Amino acid sequence: MPAPQKTVRRSLLVASATLLSLSLTAPAALAAPSPGPSASASPGAARSAAPPANMSTVGGTRLGQPGTQVNLASGVPVLPKDVTARSWIVADAESGEVLAAHNAHWRLAPASTLKMLFADTLLPKFPSSMTYKVAPEDLADVGAGSSLVGIKEDETYTVHDLWLGVFLRSGNDAVHVLSAMNDGLDKTVREMNEHAEELQALDTHVVSPDGYDAPGQVSSAYDLTLIARSGLQKKDFREYCSTLTAKFPGETKKNKKGRTVRETFEIQNTNRLLTGDYDITQYQGIAGVKNGNTTNAGATFTGVAERDGRVLLVTVMNPQKDEHNEVYKETARLFDWGFQAAGKVEPVGELVPPRGAVRSDGRPGATATAPADTGEAGGAAAGGTSRAPVASAATESGSTGMGIALGIAGGLLVLLVGGTFLVNRRWPLPDLVRRRR
Repeated sequence: MPAPQKTVRRSLLVASATLLSLSLTAPAALAAPSPGPSASASPGAARSAAPPANMSTVGGTRLGQPGTQVNLASGVPVLPKDVTARSWIVADAESGEVLAAHNAHWRLAPASTLKMLFADTLLPKFPSSMTYKVAPEDLADVGAGSSLVGIKEDETYTVHDLWLGVFLRSGNDAVHVLSAMNDGLDKTVREMNEHAEELQALDTHVVSPDGYDAPGQVSSAYDLTLIARSGLQKKDFREYCSTLTAKFPGETKKNKKGRTVRETFEIQNTNRLLTGDYDITQYQGIAGVKNGNTTNAGATFTGVAERDGRVLLVTVMNPQKDEHNEVYKETARLFDWGFQAAGKVEPVGELVPPRGAVRSDGRPGATATAPADTGEAGGAAAGGTSRAPVASAATESGSTGMGIALGIAGGLLVLLVGGTFLVNRRWPLPDLVRRRR
């Protein structure tokens, strides 16, 4: 590895968790099967199709080649043999180096991992304390069988509540409500496609902002990794994607005493590398990001983890082995390989900066600006919302501290200032401080 890319190192405080035995009630699927086939994949034959001979070469020529790309040499561990995904990538989140990849630019259905792009696009638009009353038309186009957080018509939610619903429960209902606040699905889809182009995620085409299967909706392991890397530079994105459990507002009802009350219910993250499950343990150092599962996409997942001061991103799309939690098991194997190989293996490509970004090595980009690190968005979307949000400083839903990102001293952090995207440098990931049972 080039030495300059390894000079800025700061260890992140990550406490190892005891194994969590959560009784999760979330369904495995994070978006609904589509009634029609996707342009990128369909059940059966399409899933077994070979990758195109010519794919995008963004990030390096080898990343556009079909098959596994890795530079094995003396001292470099052999890749795990039991990885069956159609496409995957292992990258250093700090330097942007791609350590290994398999069909990295194969355009496939992304499922709910596409919600990372939705969040990276819309998070800066609305402050977390803003409240919004849901109208029936906001939920009219939610696909049949979608994963839902449980939003009710004519109830009021904070933006904080809605983002918890997006990240923890992969709630398509929450996506549609936030899209309504952004003046509709069409505008949201357009902005997501524009943002994908800005990030140079050129394999990605958005049709439905929630990741629900739709003809022509595609992304790639490379693009999802770029998108995750961009999103993780936002403080609120980091906090939401690393939250294990939270309290979500229920329906307003009258209790037995005739009083109007609104109780909360617990929602839990469906990312099994964060929570663990009966056949998989919580992954040491995991800090997000997003999972998905549809008929056309199969299981998809992008994760970020830290170990010994090194942060890796892994994306896995559509494992062919039909076992419970297989996408997480294959991701864990690739993380293990990446942490062993980092510093030893010669990269096969890189995660490119957004267009117009200023790199830490001084090389310029093209024209667009990158998102700044945000703790809380500063205002609403330009042009307002379809209905004025309720102006109130509502209390945010309580969320447990097990997976919440903690503040890290700013002096050692590299922030995004003045629209510049400082690649090859570290941004603050959550310290995963867990409670022991």
